This record gives sequence, C-alpha cells and structure tokens, in this order.
Amino acid sequence: MPSFRLLPRITAALSLAALAGCVMQAPRDDHQWAATMPVESAAPPPTDGAIYHADQGMELFNDARAHRVGDILTISLVESTQASKKATTNTSKKDASTMGAPTLLGQTLKLGGQTADSSLNSNRTFDGSGDSSQSNQLSGSITVTVAQRLSNGNLLVRGEKEVTINQGQELIRISGIVRPQDILQDNSVPSTRVAAAQIAYTGKGTLADANTQGWLSRFFNSKWMPY
Repeated sequence: MPSFRLLPRITAALSLAALAGCVMQAPRDDHQWAATMPVESAAPPPTDGAIYHADQGMELFNDARAHRVGDILTISLVESTQASKKATTNTSKKDASTMGAPTLLGQTLKLGGQTADSSLNSNRTFDGSGDSSQSNQLSGSITVTVAQRLSNGNLLVRGEKEVTINQGQELIRISGIVRPQDILQDNSVPSTRVAAAQIAYTGKGTLADANTQGWLSRFFNSKWMPY
C-alpha cells in the first residue's frame, strides 16, 4: 500500500521534469538571424541609344564597401578574452587576561591551600582564499548582411553560418552595429569593432548530444529542485 501512495508524487515529479526540459530547450528563432534582402526600387524606363542605363546598377566611382540595406559584409572573428581573480584573507586575534586572588581582612583568600588566582586566554585565527579564472578564444570569419541603416549612418548587421560535417552541425551567429569608418578596403571588419555584438557558437548532432545532460539530470540540477 505505501508504494501506491508514492505513485502520484512520482508522477507529479516526472511531469515537472518534462516541463522543465521543454522550457530549457527554446525553439530556434531563424527570423532574428535571417539574411536581409536589399530594398527593391523601381527601375527607370530605358533610354534608347544611351550607352549607360541606370537600371544596370553600375557604380563605377562608388565605394564597394557595404553601406546599404542588403549589402554583404565580412566579419573577422578575433575574440580572445581572459579574466582572473584571486583573493586571500588572513586574520588572527589573541586575548589574555589575569585576575589576582581576592583579599579578605588584609589576607589573601586561599582555597585548598592555594591562591585563588584566575586567568582567561583565547586564540582565534581565520584563513580564507579564493581563485577564479576564465578564458575563451574564437577565430574565423562569417559573412553577414546589412539589416538596417541607422539615422547616424551606422549599420545594423546580422547573419549566421551553418556547417554540417558527418553527424554534427556547427552554427555560428552574430549581430551588432558597425561604423562605416571601421570597414576595411576588402569589405571586412574585425569583431572587436562591432558594437553591441551578440556572438553565438553552438552545435547539434551526435557529438553535441553526447556532451549534453539528459532532461531529468537538468531538472535535478536546475533552480526548480528544492533540495
């Protein structure tokens, strides 16, 4: 009978674990990182006998670097950060006090033939230390598109790259704001010059699944676990 009483509790725990697994695995939002297409403008009517037609998009004297919505820009990933922190604390305190034997009618009070002296000694020490370090490095390149041209001339760029190798997929995503002055002559910009940069490097497949905890383990390690 006791085992049947525990059955509703076990069922409720498994339901909560399944719900936590669904919450942790958010659906992929492709629209946020999708490439932005250039704005289509109405082509002017062709002029017969003319050598140059504006609808052909020939820009002989313009800068080839990205500056319009839909233009392509290459971002060079040169991310490298390192942080460390170390703290050490040492404290020590010693106390000592002595109280002489009391006197009565000019005579030292004795107990059992010995002077009733008293003393108090205390010794307290504390040693604490902490050390933390973290580093990461990311190199490569990803080509993105200009999603928006801001009022001050800066460019909002975003894009993603997905590579499938054997049984695994690697996904790189980046978005941020780029100044036109920081774009090099080869139409590239280092990631260190991208403001409000959001860079994500994830993977999925057999190898990624092997390095991921199961949904039940994630539930017991999550903040929803009361113990």
